[in-house]
Amino acid sequence: MREGARAASTILDAPPNRNNTPPMRSIVVAPRVLVPAEALQFHAARASGPGGQNVNKVATKVELRVDLDAIAGLSAEQRRRLHAKAAGRLDEEGRLLVTSQRTRSQPQNLEDAREKVRALVESALAVPRRRVPTKPTRASKARRLDSKRRLSQKKEGRRVRDD
Repeated sequence: MREGARAASTILDAPPNRNNTPPMRSIVVAPRVLVPAEALQFHAARASGPGGQNVNKVATKVELRVDLDAIAGLSAEQRRRLHAKAAGRLDEEGRLLVTSQRTRSQPQNLEDAREKVRALVESALAVPRRRVPTKPTRASKARRLDSKRRLSQKKEGRRVRDD
């Protein structure tokens, strides 16, 4: 085994499987919330951007698909919020698609994609604060009307009059 290949397997904490893709580990979001490894599907592709000849040869871009329904420990309300937050990133099968091509290293991009998934699920755990509608103050109404009056007078002064 080459020295570079050995370093890659120690970064991933386990040897690659038969497809030479890194093994999937579960993503721990909170003490009771877990994205199981079975819910994750990893695919590597060629990245765009800087990298010279390396871009044309090595698949460093990572596409991570997550089955949102398989995430353990979410209440019905949290699951609803997660689906709402991820609505724009769902593929045709209803799985969350997260991509990363920030670095020139596939393992680092995989960790970045896993962190994006963790952050998204964590954001769905937080209960949003209820907005309390407020009324504008009398002074703010007066300032708005005064501003409108001044603008109207300025435009009135620009008009050409036919007298």
